[in-house]
Amino acid sequence: METIKLTIDNKIVEVEKGTTVLNAAKQIGIDIPTLCHFELCDMGIENKPGGCRVCVVEIDGRRNLAPSCATEATEGMVVQTHSIRVMNARRTITKLIISDHPFDCLVCAKSGSCELQALATKFGIREIPYQGEKSTYRKDTSPSIIRDVDKCIMCRRCEMMCNEVQTVGALSAVNRGFKAVVAPAFEMDLEKSPCTYCGQCVSVCPTGALTEVDHTISVIRALSDKTKTVVVQTAPAVRAALGEEFGLEPGTSVTGKMVSALRRLGFKYVFDTDFAADLTIMEEGTELLQRLKKHLSGDSDVKLPILTSCCPGWVNFFEHNFPDLLDVPSTAKSPQQMFGAIAKSYFAEKIGVKREDMVVVSVMPCLAKKYECQRDEFKVNGNPDVDFSLSTRELAAFIKQANIDFMDLPDEDFDNPMGESTGAGVIFGNTGGVIEAACRTAYELHTGKKLEKVEFEVLRGMDGIRSATIDFDGLPLNIGIAHGLANARKLLDDVRAGISKYHAIEIMACPGGCIGGGGQPFHHGHSEILKKRAEALYAEDAGKPIRKSHENPFIIQLYDEYLDRPCGHRSHELLHTAYFDKSQEVVIE
Repeated sequence: METIKLTIDNKIVEVEKGTTVLNAAKQIGIDIPTLCHFELCDMGIENKPGGCRVCVVEIDGRRNLAPSCATEATEGMVVQTHSIRVMNARRTITKLIISDHPFDCLVCAKSGSCELQALATKFGIREIPYQGEKSTYRKDTSPSIIRDVDKCIMCRRCEMMCNEVQTVGALSAVNRGFKAVVAPAFEMDLEKSPCTYCGQCVSVCPTGALTEVDHTISVIRALSDKTKTVVVQTAPAVRAALGEEFGLEPGTSVTGKMVSALRRLGFKYVFDTDFAADLTIMEEGTELLQRLKKHLSGDSDVKLPILTSCCPGWVNFFEHNFPDLLDVPSTAKSPQQMFGAIAKSYFAEKIGVKREDMVVVSVMPCLAKKYECQRDEFKVNGNPDVDFSLSTRELAAFIKQANIDFMDLPDEDFDNPMGESTGAGVIFGNTGGVIEAACRTAYELHTGKKLEKVEFEVLRGMDGIRSATIDFDGLPLNIGIAHGLANARKLLDDVRAGISKYHAIEIMACPGGCIGGGGQPFHHGHSEILKKRAEALYAEDAGKPIRKSHENPFIIQLYDEYLDRPCGHRSHELLHTAYFDKSQEVVIE
């Protein structure tokens, strides 16, 4: 590794050749403010357009100030990061950006976590001397994401995330000069674009230009309606991140306090999506074994590899980009939708409530879940299986609005029967967790033998694409895992080409899986935060008395009383779905 030495603020630092001045400064603890810069270290992706100029520094021998995020450090370079000239330039640049920005901070969804707002505070900006016409655009509201483009500062972070990390291609810079903006091609609505609603663009937007559609008011109205029975389900990844919104360290599991808070918010029953994750394993695992059996018997028409179907962002992606492979993924619904289907049938019958009088709310780390619950195939006579979906961030804000002292809450347990889950259900929130949970059950169902060691460490990790072979007592099961849609595309290209070596592939749309979902507390690309969230879920799994989905007593009871058997007739009606060709749905008007 070739290195060079430079001096930053009178400190000598040695860095690898090719390092930017910004990253060189970070190595010695010098903070240079940024706006357009964003980095995903583990993925080797760095957004450094140098467009906002907030990160400018003074370099000896250069007449002009240089953007540190886009300037490569060189041998002997001498840099001043906070000279008077630099500070004046940053203030002026920030004022110019603000001069073309709405002044509605009091009602902005990003207020309090807006990076432009934070810079104005840091630089002590109290007045904007630059007056004139402001850019104005129409607001675009999709089922999951709101684009308020008046607040776009052209940092292009969302474009990097959409095109490089996710390879979705829904966002790009359009127009020039004063009318320049990041938008879908031809400035079409997001809903008519190839957008998957993964929400990763929202997670990196520094202002309120991209935010989620907030269902909180709708949930409050439902809770206020005495004729409705309102139940809530919480996804596994939520408990590993919610505490961050209340000042706890990343990776602090707050399952008990979360349940307690939801009861105090007024939900009649507090259930766990992990229960539905166990149910998903029963259906998806059985489907995997059925396909394997046909494959081993020589059936050339069997569709392998089977692809997991829990992630709606991923489902949207393959419906838009791989419509020729619609018969390859598992037909099992996601845990969110399985829960809703069972809640409004089996559970509603148990407690004597009509389907239309039950409201199912989900708390999810994912913005695509907002879209998923609105899909027509998940409705019965127009009534959705899941009515509303809140993000982790929205739940935290709801708890704060209700003046609940989260840190002082006692730990409480979920309600039964749909609150009991196994360790296998918990790890659904991590990349590799779904397929590991499936292997725990599929191994025992296939071999008839007890699996003594339930941890499949070979399936764990944060590499974007991973491979493993699991020995099912003489049957080698080849497994592929991908998180992030760019990585998913690589595996799917092999499937399309007929060269995939896998029997099963798990795909999650977001980096890290659900723990890095678009509705989670903002982690700003810090991979250590994702790793700590993952560790929290694995720790909860390890502490569970039951760690295999097929051993969940309430899942067994559900099949005995209502569903009969996995992949049976009633299961297919309630718990399975179909996929649709959306490649022609991109509408250009």
